[in-house]
Amino acid sequence: MRFRHPDGSTVHLSYCTNVHPAETFEGVLAQLRDHCEPVRRRLGRDRLGIGLWLAKDAARTLVTDPSALRALRTELDLRGLEVVTLNGFPYEGFGAEEVKYRVYKPDWADPERLEHTTALARLLAGLLPDDVTEGSISTLPLAWRTATDPERDETARTALRTLAERLDALEDLTGRSIRIGLEPEPGCVVETTADAIAPLTKIDHPRVGICVDTCHLATSFEDPHTALDALTAARVPVVKSQLSAALHAEQPHLPEVREALAAFDEPRFLHQTRTATAAGLRGTDDLGEALGGDLLPDASPWRAHFHVPLHAAPAEPLTSTLPVLRTVLTRLVGGPVPLTRHLEVETYTWQALPPELRPRAKAQLADGIAAELTLARDLLTDLGLKELP
Repeated sequence: MRFRHPDGSTVHLSYCTNVHPAETFEGVLAQLRDHCEPVRRRLGRDRLGIGLWLAKDAARTLVTDPSALRALRTELDLRGLEVVTLNGFPYEGFGAEEVKYRVYKPDWADPERLEHTTALARLLAGLLPDDVTEGSISTLPLAWRTATDPERDETARTALRTLAERLDALEDLTGRSIRIGLEPEPGCVVETTADAIAPLTKIDHPRVGICVDTCHLATSFEDPHTALDALTAARVPVVKSQLSAALHAEQPHLPEVREALAAFDEPRFLHQTRTATAAGLRGTDDLGEALGGDLLPDASPWRAHFHVPLHAAPAEPLTSTLPVLRTVLTRLVGGPVPLTRHLEVETYTWQALPPELRPRAKAQLADGIAAELTLARDLLTDLGLKELP
């Protein structure tokens, strides 16, 4: 979906296909047919943007077989879909029964991460619509915090500098400008937007910036205005923003709140949980750890890294951090000039919701994603952007 900003530029809204895990090229084609096109039809649009997730095996097929890339481009056009952004964070196995810490491998100190992201950039340059010259890729925020040391940190920064040089060369070759955005996430080396400023300043390249995920920002209790002011002051580009909402518990000390939270403690993904205290941010790696003992103070609200549907906050006594998303979006695209032009709804946890909230069929999932995009579209038009055909 495309929108005209009051300054005349085009802002792109998509939804991320990591909600439909597929490891192979054939699986990606099936996603387009079974999920993405039905969402577009529900929205009544001739064109729908998707933030494509290409796992390792799918990416390798597309890089090594030019006919496969042509076939994917043809399939996108046939189904009324377009791609201006990729989710390059998960490498493989995102649809496994247990993902947890595996999603952070390989990290940016591992040569495989550089080679995979380089491949994604080349593919994106070939997938961009004919009238679009800028693409974006979100990626791992360097590494999980326990998998790092000064030497690995410098290796990661060197890899990102190498990637930036390759992206320069790619633009010279294709005329397409691809940028990469580190996506801060709780528990990682770069957990917050503030954590991103130092490494990105050291890399110091306009093609390497930040992806602001509004669930992650809210989970870490970052103030949106403070965060975006600091990024602007440091001249860190917001390459893209993922529109998502975290799980919020206002009174985690109450038994009924603990019971409600427990329904979201599931085995596939990590749900890092945080609370803001007078002594600073406190947290656990997973929701179960927070619920299972005294590791996390419960005198103040808890937030958990669980991407809940944008249009459907959990039932009381829980809610979501949708107000944080609204504030971030207002700052990103509500001013005289957009701070980013790539927005992506990223609720990948539909099948991890409590059983009674999960979609039971493809049609229900398509309905839910369409409802999320409708909410995002309404937020954008309320900010003065005009939806384009």
